[in-house]
Amino acid sequence: MTAPSNVSRPGGTVLVTGGAGFIGCAISASLVEAFDRVVVVDNLHPQIHASGSRPTELNAGAELIIGDVAEAATWDAVLAEVTPDVVIHLAAETGTGQSLQESTRHTHVNVVGTSQMLDGLNRHGRLPRRIVLSSSRAVYGEGAWQKADGTRFYPGQRTSETLDRSQWDFPKATPVAMKASETFPAPVSVYGATKLAQEHVLQTWAKSFGVETVVLRLQNVYGPGQSLINPYTGIMSLFCRIAMGGKSIPLYEDGDVRRDFILIDDVASAIVAGAVSPTVQGEPMDIGSGEFQTIGTAAKLIAAHYNAPEPHVTGQYRQGDVRHAWADVSAAEEVLGWTPQYNLAQGIERLANWIDAQPDVQPA
Repeated sequence: MTAPSNVSRPGGTVLVTGGAGFIGCAISASLVEAFDRVVVVDNLHPQIHASGSRPTELNAGAELIIGDVAEAATWDAVLAEVTPDVVIHLAAETGTGQSLQESTRHTHVNVVGTSQMLDGLNRHGRLPRRIVLSSSRAVYGEGAWQKADGTRFYPGQRTSETLDRSQWDFPKATPVAMKASETFPAPVSVYGATKLAQEHVLQTWAKSFGVETVVLRLQNVYGPGQSLINPYTGIMSLFCRIAMGGKSIPLYEDGDVRRDFILIDDVASAIVAGAVSPTVQGEPMDIGSGEFQTIGTAAKLIAAHYNAPEPHVTGQYRQGDVRHAWADVSAAEEVLGWTPQYNLAQGIERLANWIDAQPDVQPA
């Protein structure tokens, strides 16, 4: 993947937190082309990096500094010799379900990690021109729904009582696409709450110091390069590993949960565009495929690839999951000149072919 052709090459130095992860590796080659120096800070957490060594997918032109973004000492060491023109803040704990069990860990990394970064930049007088934040659609929670008469409302979090009754949707209402300029954020998971806090902390700080911000609320990211060992993220890779073992993929709720599955290539091009675009807007923008699919549709495509049995509905549910989520990407298209390029079938084919080529992958 290369930087979008409609943006200039800014040069200078870009600092990427969490840059040895799934998204960081995917953008590393483009950043090396666009900037004179690329510095990556990552703690190589074993939940993602089993070997604890530098990922082979991270471009050789990127410098890797191993450190914890939530520790002031990390920033003192990094900023003693790095003056970033642009910061891309990817470092985060991302497991929706895990965040309910490990709230302190998620809050510490996502919120304190952000504030430590900002304090460090200020303490060392290293204010960048721009900070790009990878946020999440989880900030919206269930988002907005619409009644038959066109009235929009916010139903809030689904309760255990309604879920136990298999009441998946909100009665007499239909969901609406998530759009930052219109949809009020109301997270229903600790993870979502920490991502919204990240946004607020960053934007308040940046406005005070005249730093540009690009906040990208990502939908469900998947594709080649994602972790195959992290049990808390990556439903698409999990589905592939189940199907490659000849098993039927289990579907939570009724299988009709809507998601906006966006291939990593499209996410990477959006983040690079946010880093190098000559003009940006300070308000959040949504990054998705531009359409929704059900998890049942995704599972059937994966099952077909592996000649596995048809997926089956279990009726199970997971606390913190929202019923439907997909993005209106018009703001990113207009401001960044970015558009998604891959549909679900193309993305699944790329993911499955990549997983099939991995030497040590095991069926789930």
